[in-house]
Amino acid sequence: MDPAAVIRSRAYLSALVLATLLGVPISAIAYGFLALVSKIQQYLFADLPKDVFDGGAPAWWPVPFLVLCGLLTGLSIRHLPGNGGHSPAFGFAAGGGPPIDRELPGIVLASFTTLALGAVLGPEAPLIAVGGGLAALVVHQLKTDAPPMAVTIMASAGSFAAISTLLGSPLLGAFLIMEAAGIAGTTLILVALPGLLAAGVGTLVFVGLDSWTGLGDFSLALTSLPPEVTPTPATLAWALPLGAASACLGWVIRWSGLSLRPVVHRSRVLVTSLLGLGIGLTAMVYQLLSNHSFKQVLFSGQSDLPDVVAHATDYSVGALLLLAGCKTLVYGLSLSAFRGGPVFPAIFIGAVLGIAASGLPGMAMTPAIGIGIGAMCTAMLRLPLTSTLLATLLLGANGLSTTPEIVIAVAVAYVVSMLLPVPGPGRSEAAPAPPSETDVQPSRGTGSVPDRGSPNLDPSRPI
Repeated sequence: MDPAAVIRSRAYLSALVLATLLGVPISAIAYGFLALVSKIQQYLFADLPKDVFDGGAPAWWPVPFLVLCGLLTGLSIRHLPGNGGHSPAFGFAAGGGPPIDRELPGIVLASFTTLALGAVLGPEAPLIAVGGGLAALVVHQLKTDAPPMAVTIMASAGSFAAISTLLGSPLLGAFLIMEAAGIAGTTLILVALPGLLAAGVGTLVFVGLDSWTGLGDFSLALTSLPPEVTPTPATLAWALPLGAASACLGWVIRWSGLSLRPVVHRSRVLVTSLLGLGIGLTAMVYQLLSNHSFKQVLFSGQSDLPDVVAHATDYSVGALLLLAGCKTLVYGLSLSAFRGGPVFPAIFIGAVLGIAASGLPGMAMTPAIGIGIGAMCTAMLRLPLTSTLLATLLLGANGLSTTPEIVIAVAVAYVVSMLLPVPGPGRSEAAPAPPSETDVQPSRGTGSVPDRGSPNLDPSRPI
């Protein structure tokens, strides 16, 4: 296939126009979803306990809400079509095709209850699935016999628009989707152009809605980092063991998530509720032991991480290790049964461990945070290029100076992750165990890019 001929075709030009138009409603829907999740989190876990208790929220406050979280999420997955979307225990997936229309309500509801009521997962995976599903639905409504590549292009554009600014940069979101889906060659060129158009429009919509509503921009950003530090032999040397340690920790998290899945299958609603109870109790113990808010253990970590970094000196090494340990535990529990994305909790844990490691001889805080974020994301996502770019961009102006340490940590974490045995009870990542009737993966997938193979776009066929 000649990509130049495809790009000049009327079908592809129509796809570019349609991607631009779809970027507006899809990004607006994504913004509304994030805003509603944020408002409910703020009301249930901050505003309401202040109104009820004079001294703020007691340590036990999140426990009943996490049980409710497990109950509602389990019911959504068990009884609604589509299994609530892709299971995050398998990592970040972006293949297999967008969800079909009847699966979208279950994906939205399962992820909404997960995120709003305190489980430790991020919004990126459900937004990608919903954005891709809505775009594919529009294509099928416009032309029922649309060629597969037309659906691929539009589903990708919808996914790009849905997470256009969630990770702080539309380019980073696009990079995440493309690396996870394994897009390369001609497919990369054809998919990237409409996707980037949709992402650009989505970014404008996010910025405009933030200015108009004042609800927030929902982009992860670290704005209170110490000044940049030139790489030194000590920081480069520390990147080696920290990268290896992150890979081992990531293996433990993934093992716990995969090992609990068979238990979840036996009684989806009951076990998910019990896992929610465990998450709530862990957050309660953290507040009792550390005198810091239980909210730092709950949720994706997107909202709390900037504050933790800004007040890093207020935490002892013991408190940081306790926070990382509690977050690690509830992250593994959430992976096994809830619905959401694995990116943000990995960022949070990596940054907290980086702050704790900044006291090592010769180590500074900024490179330590970058090393932690890059290595933990690599361990959990198995996407080394995206993890490197993510850590670099999150550090802002300090990112370029810390790139050497981040690259070393990411490379070590990736190699060690590949050398470690496959996590889970006798599982093979290449051939997942057959799902049970209570945990059936959606028939057409919930990823962002449905076609990894050679595209099949006939320039003469209109979209």
